[in-house]
Amino acid sequence: MNEVTSVAHSARALTHQFGTGDPLAELNTRRAFWLTAVMMAVEIIGGWWYNSMAVLADGWHMSSHALALGLSAFAYAFARKHASNPRFAFGTWKVEVLGGYTSAILLLGVAAIMAFESVNRLLAPTDIHYNQAIIIAFVGLCVNLICAWLLRDNHDHGHDHGHGHVEHRGHGHDHGGHAHDLNLRSAYIHVMADAATSVLAIVALFGGKLWGASWLDPVMGIAGAVLVTVWAIGLLRDSGKVLLDAEMDAGVVDEVREVIADSQIPAQIEDIHVWRVGRNHYACILALVTKSPVSADYFRNALSIHEELVHVTIEVRWES
Repeated sequence: MNEVTSVAHSARALTHQFGTGDPLAELNTRRAFWLTAVMMAVEIIGGWWYNSMAVLADGWHMSSHALALGLSAFAYAFARKHASNPRFAFGTWKVEVLGGYTSAILLLGVAAIMAFESVNRLLAPTDIHYNQAIIIAFVGLCVNLICAWLLRDNHDHGHDHGHGHVEHRGHGHDHGGHAHDLNLRSAYIHVMADAATSVLAIVALFGGKLWGASWLDPVMGIAGAVLVTVWAIGLLRDSGKVLLDAEMDAGVVDEVREVIADSQIPAQIEDIHVWRVGRNHYACILALVTKSPVSADYFRNALSIHEELVHVTIEVRWES
């Protein structure tokens, strides 16, 4: 019995690659953060002053948006500053994922506050200054659309697609809708969710102004809370999978198995571990058993058609 171990790339050599983000994305994220923070203050103060729960809820929702953008900007800055720090085996990319996870937890608290205040207003209605509240809600919507425009070029719409072995030769793939930039994806989705909340607030205010349906205002506040909750749970799920290395159901795992199964030299997989080390980069540890005295480099070269596999360790055990 012989053992051969082959490492495709040095983890330290890849640290800088995984620890840096897109400078334009970082700049636009900071711009969107400051724009949103100003509008957040206007909506919260205006919603409280004019007794509009829908506007106040939208302001709190916008605060969660500002928080997400702030964490995204911090993640980019931290990753850039510590990109060459040798303590990070695979770079600082997961800082952005941790930021998204933390943001999602805080968002659940914001949603609870929004729901609580909306229920109180539903049970104890107050007079609403509709004209002023409508103006504030409309300006908030415009801010949301401007932020979406700032982030539009940097939001990568990853697509799941088939993983045919032949079709993928020589190409890197996206193995999940959030693979490329989870940091910016979270900010972009939050912008769109915030825009939807602004629309709900405007509808509620017009309903109250034109038809006297004042109950629409707190109801839309509750709807906004539900929207924040759904978004937060989705971000918790996506970021948690990356932080816990719980991605053995990713398409790239099937592709590794497919390459070994289609190899001209028969081999069986004894053990396999695949985890994400970058936006669309994976590390892989593979233990194989074969009856042929073949080098691990043979299988490493076969796996090289999948460019997202950037750090590969292969152990081959020969059986007579």
